[in-house]
Amino acid sequence: MPLLVMKFGGTSVADLARIRNAAEKVKREVERGYDVIVIVSAMSGKTNELVGWVEQTSPLFDAREYDAVVSSGENVTAGLMALTLQEMDVPARSWQGWQVPIRTTSQHSAARFLEIPRENLDAKFAEGFKVAVVAGFQGVSPEGRITTLGRGGSDTTAVAFAAAFAAERCDIYTDVDGVYTTDPRIASKARKLEKIAYEEMLELASLGAKVLQTRSVELAMRYKVKLRVLSSFEDTDETSGTLVCDEEDIMESKVVSGVAYSRDEAKMTLVTVEDRPGVAAAIFGPLAEAGVNVDMIVQNISEKDYGSHPGSVTDMTFSCPINQVARARKALEDAKAAGSIVYDELVVDTEVAKVSVVGIGMRSHAGVASTMFQALAADGVNIKVIATSEIKISVLIDRKYMELAVQALHDAFALETAN
Repeated sequence: MPLLVMKFGGTSVADLARIRNAAEKVKREVERGYDVIVIVSAMSGKTNELVGWVEQTSPLFDAREYDAVVSSGENVTAGLMALTLQEMDVPARSWQGWQVPIRTTSQHSAARFLEIPRENLDAKFAEGFKVAVVAGFQGVSPEGRITTLGRGGSDTTAVAFAAAFAAERCDIYTDVDGVYTTDPRIASKARKLEKIAYEEMLELASLGAKVLQTRSVELAMRYKVKLRVLSSFEDTDETSGTLVCDEEDIMESKVVSGVAYSRDEAKMTLVTVEDRPGVAAAIFGPLAEAGVNVDMIVQNISEKDYGSHPGSVTDMTFSCPINQVARARKALEDAKAAGSIVYDELVVDTEVAKVSVVGIGMRSHAGVASTMFQALAADGVNIKVIATSEIKISVLIDRKYMELAVQALHDAFALETAN
C-alpha cells in the first residue's frame, strides 16, 4: 500500500474536539487507500506546563529526568488519537518512541536520530492495521533512556519517518494554510505560495519564519522528502497548502520568494581589537563554547593608532539572539580577563531586528541588492549590518522600522503576484 506521513502540531490537537477533527483527516486518507503514520505533538501548552513543573521541582535538573517528564505530553496525544480512530472503525495503534524504536544519540533535550527500524511498524501494517500513531519529539538513547529532540522536534520526527518508510509525502498540519511570501499579519498583500524549494524554505525557517522547524527542512532536503504544509482547520484536498520540494519541481521561480524577519536580535561590537592573525578565532571560539549562536559578522579595519593599541586595529561586530547577550558578554569579558583578546569597549545594541529577502532566482539575476537597498532608503530605513549568501540578503536595522521594512520589500519585489 502507498504510505503517507501526517503530522499534527499542538494547536491541531489542543483538545478532544480538535483531535477528532485531525482523526477525520486521517480517516479520509485511509479511505483513499493509504497506510498512514501519524506523528503527534503534545496538546497546545502542555509541554510548557511540563517544563515549568520540572524547573519548579529542580532548577538544576537532571536532563534525563527532564526528558522523561516533558516527553509525556506526546504519549497522551498519541493514545487519544489512536482511541479516536478506533471509535471511527479505523484500525490504529499508538507507539511511543522506545516502542518503534526511534534510536537517537544520548544528548538529552537535543538528541539526533541514529536509526528508525521499520520492522515493528511494518509487521502491524501487515496484520491489517491502517494507522500507526507515533509520539513525536522523542526517542531512546543507546543506554535505553528516553530522549527528546528539542522544541519543534515533532516536525523532524515526521520527516525522519517519511524518509525511513519511503513515504509518498509528508503532510505537516498546522494553524496556517501554507507558506506565505511574508507574515500576513505585517503585510496584508502577502500571498500563499503553491510551491517553494527546499533551500528557500530552509533559509526562511532559519531567518525567523515559524512555519517549519529548521532541522526538519534540512532532513527533507537531504532525503528528498516532499513536504506539504496545510491547515488543520480547513477542508483540504491534494492541491491544498504549500509543497516544499526540489528546485527542479518548480516550473519557474521568482527572483525573490519571500521576506523573513526576526525581531529578537542584538548587535554586539568589540571596539579597537588588535588586527592580527587569529583574533577572529580568539573572539568566536569562546562564544561558541558558551553556546552563543552568532549570525552576521562585520569587521572594520583601521590603520589609526588607538591609545594602547599601536598600529592596525579593527572593530568586530556580530549579531546574536537577544536572549544570549548576557552569555556572550560574560564569554568575551572572561576571554579579555584571561588575556586571549584585547579590546577597549563592548557596545551592545538590543533594539535591532533582522530582515531578509530569500529566493533561488537570485542566483541568476543581478540587481536584487540594489532593489532592496533602494526600497529601504526610500522609506528612511538605515542599514546597520549586511550579510549575503547565494539565495539570501539579510540586513540588521532598528527594530522600530522592522514592519515598515518588511512591507517595503514585499512591495519592491511585487511578491503579491506570487503563484
